[in-house]
Amino acid sequence: MAEEKKKEKAAENMVFVGKKPTMSYVLACVTQLNNGMNEIHIKARGKSISKAVDVAEITRKRFAEGSKIKSIDIGTDEITTESGDKINVSTIDIQLAK
Repeated sequence: MAEEKKKEKAAENMVFVGKKPTMSYVLACVTQLNNGMNEIHIKARGKSISKAVDVAEITRKRFAEGSKIKSIDIGTDEITTESGDKINVSTIDIQLAK
């Protein structure tokens, strides 16, 4: 039960970047920071990585002045496609803190 709460808590401070406009994710980040979160994780995979970097920089420089990038983790996930092939996809996790 404690693990479930921990997972819920972890999911609250994460923003997963995908195909929506950049400002949608910036708004999500700013909202979380204004609602008392001390740090947020901006995560993306594949082609969305560059958008995640943009989200972090726009949030930090325009809307949450004084916040800083605490860490950047990069990695690779192995994904199975619909045809059954396994492919590697790059990932990024940017941790933004007040």
